Amino acid sequence: MSGLSHLDDTGRARMVDVSNKEATVRTATARGQVTCQPATLEQVRAGTTPKGAVIGTAELAGVMAAKRTAELIPLCHPLPLTNIEVRIEIDQSLPGFRIDAEARTKAETGVEMEAITAASVALDMLKPVDRTMVIGGIEVTAKSGGASGDWP
Repeated sequence: MSGLSHLDDTGRARMVDVSNKEATVRTATARGQVTCQPATLEQVRAGTTPKGAVIGTAELAGVMAAKRTAELIPLCHPLPLTNIEVRIEIDQSLPGFRIDAEARTKAETGVEMEAITAASVALDMLKPVDRTMVIGGIEVTAKSGGASGDWP
């Protein structure tokens, strides 16, 4: 119909059949950012927020979210994740935080959605500290493995 892989010939949503694809090592990275008030950034840096160790909690939340991606996103294959890494760094120039997430598997399909889910949820965990925070710039930055090859 439209050439989209998750639609059948009649336009109905379907899970893509990957049973004939070879399991290979696949990785994907994603990033995003949160901007906030400078005072909030200092609170997080000093560890004096009401939420405690915000950065560590947010990184853990990102890992946990990546592991649940197939439950959150329709038609997403559940994957045997072999590694998830979420890193949050303070960026004074925003002011705010930059989030990088990497997902890895050995499977028949890629882990782009797991990486982007990890970054998205980690970003959201920082939001309760400052209601003026803005979450944005969430994107897949790279992928490797599979028939379509590496990107970029």
